[in-house]
Amino acid sequence: MGIELFTIGFTQTTARDFFTKLKDAGVKRVVDVRLNNNSQLAGFSKKDDLAYFLKEISGIEYVHLPELAPTQDILDAYKKQKGDWGIYEKKFQDVMAQRQIEKFVRPDMLDHGCLLCSEHLPHHCHRRLVAEYLNAKWGGIKTNHLV
Repeated sequence: MGIELFTIGFTQTTARDFFTKLKDAGVKRVVDVRLNNNSQLAGFSKKDDLAYFLKEISGIEYVHLPELAPTQDILDAYKKQKGDWGIYEKKFQDVMAQRQIEKFVRPDMLDHGCLLCSEHLPHHCHRRLVAEYLNAKWGGIKTNHLV
């Protein structure tokens, strides 16, 4: 199979850097994997604005797939209650398996696609976990983290 997949976070970056990274990487589609995509963290990252900017600036398609996001309970336990990353990771892996996301998402949707979340770095972000999970199921995914 051979899928080139990217991931990106939008915090701690400017709109110029964010859109330039996507365009320079040759991203065709941004797959928003946030549970809540009306965030106030960055002005350009709200769902409708982001879809508009992606299309107008770079001709990039936008799709929101909250099925690839953790549940609110998992998010709250980690973020608000300062939970353990290992527990978060295990719980989210269980959610992805229960949802069978490998059957929900088409491989062609992710080829030259970019998983979007808010975290600046991928190390403690579920977008990395989604990419790793799908690679374990499908194989052949080359993931590039745009930071």
